[in-house]
This record gives sequence, C-alpha cells and structure tokens, in this order.
Amino acid sequence: SYLFSPLSFLSILGKNDFCSDLLLLKNFLFDPSDDEAIDKASDNRSATHQDSDSKAAVTRKRKQPTECFLSQPEEKQESTVKAKRRKKKKISDILEKSAPKPGVPADLQNLLSQHFAESRSVIEIEELKLTDSCFLPANDLTHSFSSYLKEICPKWAKLRKNHREKKSVVMLVICSSALRSLELIKSMTAFKGDCRVLKLFAKHIKIKEQMNMLEKGVFHIGVGTPGRVKALVEQDGLFLNSTKYMILDWNWRDQKLRRMMDIPEIKKETIDLLEMSIIKLCREGSVKLGLF
Repeated sequence: SYLFSPLSFLSILGKNDFCSDLLLLKNFLFDPSDDEAIDKASDNRSATHQDSDSKAAVTRKRKQPTECFLSQPEEKQESTVKAKRRKKKKISDILEKSAPKPGVPADLQNLLSQHFAESRSVIEIEELKLTDSCFLPANDLTHSFSSYLKEICPKWAKLRKNHREKKSVVMLVICSSALRSLELIKSMTAFKGDCRVLKLFAKHIKIKEQMNMLEKGVFHIGVGTPGRVKALVEQDGLFLNSTKYMILDWNWRDQKLRRMMDIPEIKKETIDLLEMSIIKLCREGSVKLGLF
C-alpha cells in the first residue's frame, strides 16, 4: 500500500466538501479496513431517503380529494314514476281494452243516478227513475238500424198514416253528431218507406229553417243531436205530445272509440232533454225509450 501525507491527501480530494472529506480521511487513517461500515452507512442514508420519498408519496396520495357523485339511475326512475303518475288515462284507452257490450236499460238508469247524485235529493232521484216498461227491447249488436226499427215498431205503417200533426214527429232518433245522423238516415231506407224524415242538427242548418219546416209540413221521423232537439223544444218549434218512440244511438263508437254518453257535452245535453219532458212522458206511458 502507498502512504500519503494528510496535506497531499487533501490536495487530491479537493476542498468542495471539507467536512465529508475529513470524515473519510479519519476513517482512512485510523480504520482503513472498515469499508463495510461505510457501505452500510451509505445504504442506510439511501434507505432513509427512499422511506421519506415513499412516505411523501403516500401522504400525497392520501391528500388527494375524493369526489362524491349522486346515482343518476335513481333520479331517472323517480322521474319516470312521476311521469306515469301524472299521465291520465283517456276514455279511448279504457274502451280499447274492453269488449263491446250492448246497452241495457240499467245503464241509462245508473247514468241518471250518478249525474243527479250530488245535486238532487233522494226523493227527486226516485222521481227520475224509469221502470222496465218504459223501455223498448235493446239492440243485441246483431241488428242493422232498419231491422232494429222493424222489431220494435211492428205497426209503423199504421202510425205513419195516422200522424197528421205539424211541429211534431212520431219517432225521435238522438245521436252524437251530424255525420252520424246522415248515416242513420241512409241506413233506415228499408224501414221508413215513403215517410218524411227531418234533419235535426246544427251543422249547415239554421234553427229558424227547421222551425219553419216543422210549422209548414208534416214529418214522421226526426234524426239529430240532443242540443238542437232541446233548443227546438225550448223555443216551441217542436212538440213532443205526438212522439211515441225515442231511440238513443247508444252502442255506436266514433274514431276515438267513444259512445255518445262518453262525450261530456252530448251526455249533458241528452240528460237535459230527458229531464225536460221525456222522462215524464215515459212515466205516463206515452213514449218508449230504445237503446240501439
């Protein structure tokens, strides 16, 4: 081995890090064989540096803020439930699923009772009830309009000949619209024969024209809407003292699958017409009600 003086050794190492150089010089002069201790010390310093770096990384990871998110599917489910609750069922949706059933007298009785339940007393509702003898046989959905009229009016030819009064008709047919009135007039050709039929609806026909026709001529059948018939009765343009039959177009459904009593306006006007004079005439036995 070579021997060096301290000054020559310092000149070799340089003066950049004087303290560390002195430590190395001490170890070299006094314990030159303890290289393993020096390596261990350097390893310990590197380990401590690594531990501090890893701890700092862990602390950095832990300090990262966490974000909370609300679950979106639950909000969507709640919104869909609310939308379903708000949606109202239409009468067409209900009638589309139900099978068609022929109208019976009990249907009209229940309709009248429900309509007057809140505004009339029990005694007044009893006065509006009709017995089974007030009704004609109901349509079982197998008849055409002509065949149904022939069944309920077997003596029509005789009634037609004996009728000579003006401002009145022998038979009233009540339906929901003007177009339906025209359809019924065409479909009763086989029944009516040569009797005169009057259109009693508001579309394209003024009420004064209808009143003039009733005053000047004799008509046997009137087909129209309950609103126009009611207006004619109120204005004394039509008298019901000679009327023998009143037919309600009960079972027919429009494009929205509504019957005439499913339409609020038609329902109210029909009930008003019945209450005005028809129910009284039915209880007296002069008028018969039919549900086609």
